[in-house]
Amino acid sequence: MKLVKLLITAFTFVLCISYTLNSADASQLVKGSRGHHVLQLQKELKYLGYFHSAPTGYYGTITASAVKSFQQDFRIEAVGFVGPRTARKLADINMAAHTVYGEARGESYKGQVAVAAVILNRVHSRKFPNTLHGVIHQKNAFSAVQDGQYTLQPDSTAYRAVKAAYRGWDPTYGSLYYYNPRITTSKWIYTRPITYKLGHHQFAR
Repeated sequence: MKLVKLLITAFTFVLCISYTLNSADASQLVKGSRGHHVLQLQKELKYLGYFHSAPTGYYGTITASAVKSFQQDFRIEAVGFVGPRTARKLADINMAAHTVYGEARGESYKGQVAVAAVILNRVHSRKFPNTLHGVIHQKNAFSAVQDGQYTLQPDSTAYRAVKAAYRGWDPTYGSLYYYNPRITTSKWIYTRPITYKLGHHQFAR
């Protein structure tokens, strides 16, 4: 069991590093760019509802337009190319989508938005790390990170749920925690005031 946990931890660490490297490598994508990073960009933008064609790996007018729409929605200067700020935001959304999918893919769309909202609420709370990476990878914070489900490929629902939470939808009324009362083993979580119940989860502050 210890070996399995060690392997999961190692694989998750490698995955996180790859996101960071991909973010760095993709931080200067412009019209005329080609290759794997453009293809990944197009896939993520498609999941988020910005890219409406088949991904090709070529950064043309359609991709530039999709990037501009993304930048406008996330309050980044709408220049149509991927600079460092856009790359970092996409990397954060990717991490959040992996977490939401690993934690709540069996929940409704609203239920997945709720989980994404909790992640973002933690980033803005003094009780937790102030970066998305720090929140998601805080020790014992999310079971999906611990058991390896974080490494699964998210679907468009998870990405759209993260997008909705970033844009201000919080069905949990500012909750910092959630749990499934049927499977949790934590006694402490029951000391937190419940703010909302949705699907299999109860949300608390």
